[in-house]
Amino acid sequence: MTNIHWRWWGLGVVAAIVAILLTVWAATSDGPPRPAAAPAPAPVVPSASPSTAVSAAAPSTPPSAGPSPGGVDECIASTVDRLSLEQRVGQLLMLGTEVDDPRDVRGAVDRYHLGGVFLAGRSTRSASSLRADIAAVQRGAEMPLLIALDQEGGSVQTLKGPDFPLLPSAQRLGAGPPAKLRAAVRDSARRLNDIGVTVNLAPVADTVPAALGEGNPPIGAFHRQYGSDPGQVADDIEQHVAASQGAGVLTILKHFPGLGRVTANTDTSTRAVDATATADDPYLEPFVAGIKAGSAGVMVSSASYPKLDGKSIAPFSTPIITGLLREKLGYTGLVMSDDLGAADAVERVPPGQRAVRFVAAGGDLVLTIRPADAAPMTRAMVAEARRSPAFDARVTDAARHVVQAKHRADLLTCQS
Repeated sequence: MTNIHWRWWGLGVVAAIVAILLTVWAATSDGPPRPAAAPAPAPVVPSASPSTAVSAAAPSTPPSAGPSPGGVDECIASTVDRLSLEQRVGQLLMLGTEVDDPRDVRGAVDRYHLGGVFLAGRSTRSASSLRADIAAVQRGAEMPLLIALDQEGGSVQTLKGPDFPLLPSAQRLGAGPPAKLRAAVRDSARRLNDIGVTVNLAPVADTVPAALGEGNPPIGAFHRQYGSDPGQVADDIEQHVAASQGAGVLTILKHFPGLGRVTANTDTSTRAVDATATADDPYLEPFVAGIKAGSAGVMVSSASYPKLDGKSIAPFSTPIITGLLREKLGYTGLVMSDDLGAADAVERVPPGQRAVRFVAAGGDLVLTIRPADAAPMTRAMVAEARRSPAFDARVTDAARHVVQAKHRADLLTCQS
């Protein structure tokens, strides 16, 4: 933003029994009524004959940085096809919850079929207490959740304390040897992976011109950039992605197509504009490097880029998300928004329409730090999908990207 180790249940008979118990619990538990939904796909017990199935994943290998083989893609698609409309829409929402009390989000996880949870705020709690809370949230989910936070380093570090040492800022790491950068990122990712965090909303792939420096409010003012030369930043982004994902935590490149030249912060202003960026902008180089390194996700900024789209800000821009990121740069992974809840940049658009417009433009995962946004956002997306076959198809495609990210995070395993 501009300013899970728990895994899905084990393979085999144990997974099938747990899935049955969860189904019974869901059918008998108290709570507000929800729209009728098809049951979530249960873990499949592998048979002796070759087959392709989504099954429970035991803690094993870190997320792959490469593309999925065809059999896995088919398995992911069939998993999404078994979801109801409400479940597919729910997969497109990542909801914020206070990091010091994440169990509060469990009702929303169940009610809205959430795809992910964002741990907001700052905490010095122990790894064991955080691990227990994250596991409790996961136990209430009908499909495993992406658990995310901001653990960049420097001024932006959600977890601190004895179990989570202070991380240098990206600017400091970028000025040092690559080995130090890799070591810092790898150690941090291992600590996050150990408590059940699967996604770090990092690295910052924005390049801040040296002449602007701290005059760039969202990035430069906090030294969040790796440097002022896009080629050097690209090298550091490649190192960061490999180190983090190699240690089991997915990366999100941010803030596409770049926030390094703006002079306002999208969190607190509607006037964040990059009037320079084009489809051939050298400042896209770090994003390209991160994509080539296999980053699981890209976050779209909430700024305006008039040379790329003169009508809409980036999260609502088909030319930027679909045209530039998907088609020109060839990106096939998860596209998520920056905060579409409390950010001033989107305040003029009703919350439900923020989600609809982001997904319609090509986005996959809507991030809001405001729990109250879950109801209007899911309601609006469901209504639009029922009205528009094209939007319904876009919802299915977006849900496929979310489930694909969960597979990469070792939350769901497709076996052949």
